[in-house]
Amino acid sequence: MTWLVTGGAGYIGAHVVRALRDAGLTAVVYDNLSTGIPEFVPAGIAFEHGDILDRETLREVMVRHGVTGVIHVAGYKFAGVSVERPLHTYTQNVTGTVTVLEVMAELGITRIVFSSSAAVYGTPHTDLVTEATATTPESPYGESKLIGEWLLRDQAAAAGITHVSLRYFNVVGSGEPGLWDASPHNLFPLVIGALRAGKTPRINGTDYNTPDGTCVRDYVHVADLAHSHVAAAQALEAGTALQPVYNLGSGDGLSVKQIMDEMARVTGIAFDPVIGPRRAGDPDRIVADGTAAARDLDWKMRHTLAQMVESAWSASPAA
Repeated sequence: MTWLVTGGAGYIGAHVVRALRDAGLTAVVYDNLSTGIPEFVPAGIAFEHGDILDRETLREVMVRHGVTGVIHVAGYKFAGVSVERPLHTYTQNVTGTVTVLEVMAELGITRIVFSSSAAVYGTPHTDLVTEATATTPESPYGESKLIGEWLLRDQAAAAGITHVSLRYFNVVGSGEPGLWDASPHNLFPLVIGALRAGKTPRINGTDYNTPDGTCVRDYVHVADLAHSHVAAAQALEAGTALQPVYNLGSGDGLSVKQIMDEMARVTGIAFDPVIGPRRAGDPDRIVADGTAAARDLDWKMRHTLAQMVESAWSASPAA
C-alpha cells in the first residue's frame, strides 16, 4: 500500500513518515509548508507541495502516486491561538478534513488514520482519562478535532471507510538528529529555547495538588507516537477490527518540575525556574490511560524522561 501523510513535513508527520519507511511501507508527503520544514522529509520519500483545501491538487497527487490509505496529520494545532482565530482553525481542521474525505470517496480510498488530540476532553473531571471520558473541548482547536472524529464516524456509516483516531497530549523528543519541535507554544521548545538564549525558563504555578506542587501531564516521545500511527495503518490494511478512538497515554504522567530538573541535568545548565502565577483553567493533573492502545496498536512508552530531554536538546537548533 501507499500511504499519503498529510502534514508529513511537520514535526509529528515527519516521524510518522520515517516509521512507515522503516516498516517497509510506501509513504508520500503532502504538505503546504505553513509550519512544515522541507528538510524534515527524508531522502527517497516523495514530497508534494499542496494544501488539503486544494481539492484538485490533492486528487491529482493521490491518483499519480496510487495512494491507498491516508494518515491525516495536517491541521492547525495551536489551541490557545485558535480562540483568537476560530474561523481559520475550523477551515483548516474541519473543511480540510472534509476535503480529504471527499477526495478519498471519489477515488475509492477507504482507509484513514486520523491524528486527533486529547484536547477533545477539555478539562475532564478525572485525573486519568480513558476513551470513555466525556468529550467537552474548551477551544476551537479541540472542537475541530472532535468534529474530525465525527466526520470519520459518519463517513464510515455512509461509505464504509475504515478509520481510527488517535488522541494524545504532549508530544516531545526527537527520533533522530535534525527533527525538532518548532512550536512556539509547547513546553519543551520553550524551555530549550530559553536555555539556548541564556534565559531562565518559567513555571506557571507551584501550588497545585500534586507531589511537587507543579502540574502533572502526559508527555510521550514522538517516535513512540509515530510507531503506533503505523501500527494503526497496518491494522487497517489487515482488516483488523479496531476501536474508533484510542488514547496514546503514559498512564502516570510527569510534572513540570520533573521536566525542569531533567533539563538542567541533561544540558548541564543549572537554573532555578522563574515562578509565575497559575494559568487560568490549568487542572492539577491530567493523564491518559493507554491500555487499549497497548493491546491493539503496540503502544508503549519506550523512552524515559532522560531520553526525551536528551533527544529534544540534541535535535534542537542552536540559538
